Amino acid sequence: MTASDHLGPMKAPRFISAALDDTGTLWRDEAPSAVLPWWSFTKTAIAACLLLRAEEGALDLDAPMQGHPFTLRHLMAHISGLRDYGTVGRYRAAVEAGEAPWPVARMLEEAHADDLLGKPGSVWRYSNIGYMLLRFALEVSEGADLEQIVTRRLARPLGLQTVRLARSPRDFEGLVWDSGGYHPGWVYHGCLIGSAADAARMLHGILAGGLLPPRLVEEMSTPYMQGGAIAGRIWQRTGYGLGLMIGQSEGDVPILGHAGGGPFSANLVAHFPDQGLTVASFVQGSDETPAEWEALRVAASR
Repeated sequence: MTASDHLGPMKAPRFISAALDDTGTLWRDEAPSAVLPWWSFTKTAIAACLLLRAEEGALDLDAPMQGHPFTLRHLMAHISGLRDYGTVGRYRAAVEAGEAPWPVARMLEEAHADDLLGKPGSVWRYSNIGYMLLRFALEVSEGADLEQIVTRRLARPLGLQTVRLARSPRDFEGLVWDSGGYHPGWVYHGCLIGSAADAARMLHGILAGGLLPPRLVEEMSTPYMQGGAIAGRIWQRTGYGLGLMIGQSEGDVPILGHAGGGPFSANLVAHFPDQGLTVASFVQGSDETPAEWEALRVAASR
């Protein structure tokens, strides 16, 4: 019996990982009962649901959004010109002080969301605000909230049992790592939570498990941004598609997925197409870098 079998009374591990082979079979699961915040991997789920909705003809990804110069595709690729709230000093101070999440209108004002960085399509800037707008557009189109949509379109077809949307600090109580009372409402596009295994299963299902038809997988994994290495991290080449980080590690190993982090944990959910492996690694602390290296280590151990 390992520590991960009974996390509650024992010292919490620093890393928690799960991994699937090319058939979608789970070959590693260090903490089957642990529920973890998925943070920005939620963006991948939102993008997949939008592509499926558009495939039905209910959304036009390339039509300007009402009242805005950008499209849903611009938002998914982070090329809308929108700024982000994550670097706003007053936002960070409010989160650290344990304040209640701001109303959306105040967040947009503090982030100067109306002041675009450039013409949509001309500049790449990672924007959580963009994914909040995508969530709203998806919910209006579906007539349901994000949890219901993800459950119906992704979780239920894949047989995932742990996936839900964090709505209040209570949803973060009793997790492996102490949340310090953090309110998930500060993540305006929504924060899914679930097991590491279900995170890996979801990404495998989206990219390699037939949940999306091949043309949508290709659409999702076509990069709109391409860049170089990030010092200290696994990425020797970087890119971003539709809700999907696209890059290469040392040795030109391709990786598709999404990293994410919050005040008390971080992760990388990654698909390694050359090996057919999908790995979800989570780490205590807000830095994504250790989770990225752990995911690479887990993949190499197969």
